[in-house]
This record gives sequence, C-alpha cells and structure tokens, in this order.
Amino acid sequence: MANPTPAKPLPRSSSFRIADVLGTATAGLTARKLRTALSALGITIGIGAMVAVLGLSRSGSAALEDRIAALGTNLLQVSAGQGFGGGDATLPEDAVATVGRIGPVNSVSAVATVDANVLLNDLVNPSQTGGLSVRTAETNLVEALNGSIAAGRFLDDATVDVPAVVLGSVAAERLGVSAVDGTQVLVGEEWFTVIGILDSFDDQTDDVETTLFADLDRAAFIGADIAEELFDAARNPETIYVRTDPDFIDDVLNVIPNTADPESPEEVEVVRPTDALEAQEAASSTFDNLFLGLGAVALLVGGIGIANVMVIAVIERRNEIGLRRALGATRAHIRRQFLLEALLLSVLGGVAGVLLGSAVTALWANSQGWRVVIPPEAIFGGLVAAIAIGALAGLYPAVRAARLAPTEALRSS
Repeated sequence: MANPTPAKPLPRSSSFRIADVLGTATAGLTARKLRTALSALGITIGIGAMVAVLGLSRSGSAALEDRIAALGTNLLQVSAGQGFGGGDATLPEDAVATVGRIGPVNSVSAVATVDANVLLNDLVNPSQTGGLSVRTAETNLVEALNGSIAAGRFLDDATVDVPAVVLGSVAAERLGVSAVDGTQVLVGEEWFTVIGILDSFDDQTDDVETTLFADLDRAAFIGADIAEELFDAARNPETIYVRTDPDFIDDVLNVIPNTADPESPEEVEVVRPTDALEAQEAASSTFDNLFLGLGAVALLVGGIGIANVMVIAVIERRNEIGLRRALGATRAHIRRQFLLEALLLSVLGGVAGVLLGSAVTALWANSQGWRVVIPPEAIFGGLVAAIAIGALAGLYPAVRAARLAPTEALRSS
C-alpha cells in the first residue's frame, strides 16, 4: 500500500502584533523628530486652514443670524426714491398715518433730517460736524427698531415740543457725552438738554457692509414740533420703519407704495433691511469656497511632503528592512510598519491642524464679538482627510519597502 502524500504544513500565523507594529512605527518617527515635525506641518496648515475657514464662516453666519433675529424679518424700510424728473422725491406728511392703517401693520415710526448741526458748545467750528446729523423722530422709534436706551429716556409726548435731544451711540461718543446729567449741546444756534443716549442700533459692529443703521447711530434726535418751530423743518418723513405681521410681510410690502403716496407710488422705495444681511451671507460663501480650495491645495502639498519623506525613509533604512526580513519579518509586516508611520505622521498633523483652526476661529470670533461656532463636520472631516492623505501618501513607500529582498537590502547597505 502506497504511503500517503504528506500534508503540507500550515503557514505559521504572524506573531507581529498590532502593538508591535505601532511601537516600530512610532520608533521610526521619533528617531527623526525634526523631519517628523516639518512633514506634519504641511498637513497642519492645510487642515488648520480648512477648519478655520469653516469655523469663521459658521461664526460669521451665526452673528448675522443673531442680528437678523434681533432686527426681525418683519421690518420694512420705506423711503422716497427718485422723482419723475430725476430729482429727489418726498413722502407725503400723512404717510406715517396712512401706512399705519394697513391691517397687518403692528407699528410705524419715522425719521427726517433737520438742516442743523449738533456741536458740543459754541466754541467748536460749525464746519467740524464730525459726521453727525440732526433728525426728527417719532416717539416709538426705539421700539420699532428693537433698539435699547443706554441712559436716560427717549422722546415722548412731553418732550417733542421742547429743546430736548437724544443722542445716538456714536453721536454721544464723538460729543463726549457719557451720562444724562443736565448736559446741554448746541443744535443749530439753540441749546438743547440731553435727555437720553441710545445703544447702537447695529450691535456695535465695525463691519461697514453689515451696518444698516449707522446714520441713526450718528444722529441727534429731536421732536418734530420743536424742529418745525426753531428750524422751520418740514414734517414730511424721510424714512419710515414699518413693523408688520411676519405672515403678511410680502402683502404689506406690495401695498405700501400706493398707500404711502397714492399720487406717485412709483416714487416710493420699500426694502426689507434683513435682505442686505442675507445677501451678504450668501456672498460670503464664495470667498469661503476660495479659501477652502487654498486649504485643500495646502493639504495636497502636505500629503506630497509625507510621501516624499517616507520614500526617503525607505531608502535610508534599507539595511533595517533587510535585517528584519532576514530575521523572519514578512512583506506584510514591513508594509504595515511604513503605512502606519505615514498614517501616524498625517494624523499628528491633522490633530494639530484641528487645534490650530479652532484656536484661530475662537480668537477672531471673540475679537469681533461673535458666537464661537466650530462645526463638528469640520473637526471630523479634518481628521478623516488627514487619515486619507496619510494612507495615500504612505501606500507607495510601504509597498516599495515590502518588495525589497533581504539579500538585496543587506548588500546595498
């Protein structure tokens, strides 16, 4: 009876554990600390730029959303446009009353410009106005614009026909008035007592593009009655602010021109102030995409840098690879080691980049008075991108290292 063919021995399972691979890969990186840091820097810059762009974009959007919520999407601004002959048109004197009779309208207020300067005293050159203006205002202006009073009070029925003035936030600052304590300022050639100082209508923003009511912050408000008596000011409103039911805002917007000025509705301009904020938010996304693209380029350069460093490491460590292969390490072991080195290098840069981008976002948002918003997808996406870049960058060097024959690697050393 023929002897049976002996069975081939089963291949011995690898004894190179995950912990061993991790230790070997870590040792390869720590042996060249400066090279490791410089290689990870490219990934750090790329991930940091992308996280910062997304974080600043979300923080800026949150600030705009806060302003829109504070201002209210149900506010309409009515003003006179160009007249038929190209000159400036005017709104009728009764425009505020007629607009107020529209059903869904909750409140109406208005301002108008007075031909007079406001100065701290009579020693100041009248031509040095500091960009300040004098306005008449309805008594409910602050409520209509969801504003607030920093000190004192606003105009009321008892003060609209006496020389009393309320200063906008910028006007008070430029005139050097910080408290309501009987201080008087010169309006035209008449002394007016300061009875109130307003908080900024624009939430103290320094961004010119999102400043909707800068003219009100730079104004001194007086009553229409005293303005007519002392400065012969017309009672025609210049700008009307309409607060309406949010569900009917489009309907109100459509009927306001004919209601405010039935004789010349085409000369009435109606806008929703929050549209400017929403338009800016949409426009900013274009720049966000541009900076994200630049961040992606930096990330790609960082990945190429890692691939280059790993290829050089394979060349420099040929004798180490040959010795390990001669001692029993398989190609899979070598491949895992160098691939893990690239991954660790990339993840190190990715974590540093996420921290850097988050820090930049927090510092800038706080300096602007914004809420700090760092989207989770930016953090998660940054780490995933770092891992992907590391895997791609380390794949070729790992395969190249694994293909080295032990005898060839040792001979070349």
